[in-house]
Amino acid sequence: MSTIVLYIVTGALLLFSFMKNGKKIEMALKKAWKAFENILPQFFSILIVIGIMLAVLSPSTISTLLGCESGWIGMLAAGIVGSITIIPGFVAFLLAAALLKGGAGLMHIAVFVSTLMMVGIVTLPLEIKYLGKKATLLRNSLAFVFSFAVAIVIGVVLR
Repeated sequence: MSTIVLYIVTGALLLFSFMKNGKKIEMALKKAWKAFENILPQFFSILIVIGIMLAVLSPSTISTLLGCESGWIGMLAAGIVGSITIIPGFVAFLLAAALLKGGAGLMHIAVFVSTLMMVGIVTLPLEIKYLGKKATLLRNSLAFVFSFAVAIVIGVVLR
């Protein structure tokens, strides 16, 4: 029900803006459509990868690899995979939701998403070039450790 309300409010505000300055809104909508077209191929490819992964990996396999019974080893694996993976944020949360439905543990997904957003192993050379080796390694190390701290807090609070 709240989604319908949001669509109605958005439509009303768009109509109001269009009446106020139609040319600006038309330009904004064209830019938004272009941005959407640029994101769409990435979005579809990652949805296909997620679909294949969920088709190949059964919920019991996901639970074994990333479930609560995998313990710290599973969390460490999720942290490492998150650190070396480059996925846009909006896709990471879709993937996290799919993994949770598949049986992954909440703390494991928290570590995965946190490291995915904060740690950049693949981008280390570029970051070292602009920030220096010491700052880059310190930032990435602290982000990796902080991801586990966040996961523990989430595990305690949401248990």
